[in-house]
Amino acid sequence: MEGSAQSAPPVVMTLAGHDPAGGAGVQADIEAIVSQGCHPVSVITCLTVQDTCDVQRVEPVADYLIEQQAEAVLADMPIAAFKIGLLGSVAAVEAVQCILLQAPETPVILDPVLAAGGGKGLASDILVEAIRECLLPLTTLLTPNMPEAARLAMGGATRDEQAFSLLEQGCDYVLLTGTHAETEQVENVLYGERKRLRGWTWERLPGHYHGSGCTLASACAANLAKGMEVSKAVAAAQAYTWGSLQAGRKFGRCQWIPDRFYWQRA
Repeated sequence: MEGSAQSAPPVVMTLAGHDPAGGAGVQADIEAIVSQGCHPVSVITCLTVQDTCDVQRVEPVADYLIEQQAEAVLADMPIAAFKIGLLGSVAAVEAVQCILLQAPETPVILDPVLAAGGGKGLASDILVEAIRECLLPLTTLLTPNMPEAARLAMGGATRDEQAFSLLEQGCDYVLLTGTHAETEQVENVLYGERKRLRGWTWERLPGHYHGSGCTLASACAANLAKGMEVSKAVAAAQAYTWGSLQAGRKFGRCQWIPDRFYWQRA
């Protein structure tokens, strides 16, 4: 018996790298999107060699293959939100820009993956500049951590100044996460409309996690795809991500992997 298209959940497209360890990238995005009640479709932007400790190698997918993956799906089903993660090359950034321009009314959530959780840099200055020029003006919600915000911003010594710089470059909203700050609690702040809109504080968990940023951005994308207002979508995504981290498990030698279906086991 055929299902009804009217009852189908929103479709979220993730454009991100493949993680063989299953903790970050497309794998993390798919789990988070499904967990939030949406249907994930994926475009692989790069292959990686990595484990729970660090990334050893990134091999970008050819730009025409990135475009063809996305266009095949775009021609087949409606996309309610895009989530963008690791890109790996300027050509990949330009390919993603072309894809987004085909659906200008669709929310875009950009998680600017510029370094691996283990510390390895994943973006040259040229790649950062390409992200600034090609993607920030198309971004609905940017979800950088503090080092990422500092690299992408066009100046600014404080968190607020860097966030305002990112808004001026074209982002509608910036959720600046405070996991890298040396504070007792994690403070995340949402910026938009040329001002600081809202802040949240979360208990700082003791572990180091593989794929936490992917989880947060994908949950934001799913919530926006369901039609939630930005502040509510961001608040719900943070609560979900914190729960996933708290329930995280250690499969490998280093970082823990979030349990993105923790709510099923409660």
